[in-house]
Amino acid sequence: YVYVDTDYKGYEHAMKLAIKDPEPAQNRREVLGREYRQAKISFASASATLDNVYDTLREGKGVDIHKVKKAVSPLIESVFRNAEAVAALVRLKESGNYRYQHGLSMAVWAAILGKHIGLHKQELEKLVLGCTMCDVGMTQLPADLLEHSGDLDAKQKKIVRAHPTIGAEILASAQDVDAEVLAIIELHHERIDGSGYPMGVEGFAVPLLARIAGLVDTYDAMITPRPYAEARTSHGAIQELLDLKGSKFQDSLVEQFVQAIGLFPTGSLVELNSGDVGIVLSQNSTRRLKPEVLLILHKAKGPLSERRIIDLAKQDVDDTHPELWISRELPEGSYGISSDEFFI
Repeated sequence: YVYVDTDYKGYEHAMKLAIKDPEPAQNRREVLGREYRQAKISFASASATLDNVYDTLREGKGVDIHKVKKAVSPLIESVFRNAEAVAALVRLKESGNYRYQHGLSMAVWAAILGKHIGLHKQELEKLVLGCTMCDVGMTQLPADLLEHSGDLDAKQKKIVRAHPTIGAEILASAQDVDAEVLAIIELHHERIDGSGYPMGVEGFAVPLLARIAGLVDTYDAMITPRPYAEARTSHGAIQELLDLKGSKFQDSLVEQFVQAIGLFPTGSLVELNSGDVGIVLSQNSTRRLKPEVLLILHKAKGPLSERRIIDLAKQDVDDTHPELWISRELPEGSYGISSDEFFI
């Protein structure tokens, strides 16, 4: 759906779509914004809880697993109400302690994928808990190693690669932690070609929930800026996962993950072939390259006099009028645009 700018040249015919009734698209944006704001509160609250839990573990005390479940529950409920809003949030997560936010982000991506492939409620709960606590073993590693920003030497790698086993041991001592949750924590760094760690397990010997956790762990790490690595765009990360399917990750899981979040996930800052810049607002379940986009800048990269919402899957195109498509995803912050401000 689109609001047409009368000064628009070259692509105006392709944009003459559903102009009589733009309200459905605007309503979806408002619904997305409401859920985004609610999820942002839930994410901050859960992050604070995990901060406390991890501090407690560093002091040598036990973990209250029910406290973790309670903290994460509202965030996962948001996934079931509006997965696209929560996906946008975790893509744009604010700076903070990577280990805490990474586990929460993993839980969200895993819930989105698990919901998409039809996991039962109990399996989803195990998956979410395992992802949330996947890096709990890091609490027992030396502080100087955790703060290290360069390449690790062989000795340091060996220590870091022990964290899944340490984490599983920590959670095994807690009450009411399922064996499948422990397997997620211990095996989320394993890969189907046997190249992972800590045990080099391969193929379907890596349980399904751990395979999902490993996939979303890698994706979230790719799109997260860190001291030693710039963040990839979502599209760039997805392309890399597609290159790794069948080797590091199960083919069908990668394909289903792409189906679940889209090639250009909600919240992505994108440039069209027309030169216009906008933010992806929602996905098309059958045409993943054709989402709904809120246009913000015109082709000269100045602000549009009136922002337009365009559905790239519904264009009036013929032989003499060009089709619009996404030519590339832009890094967050390009042209001074913060996607977050369009959802709050």
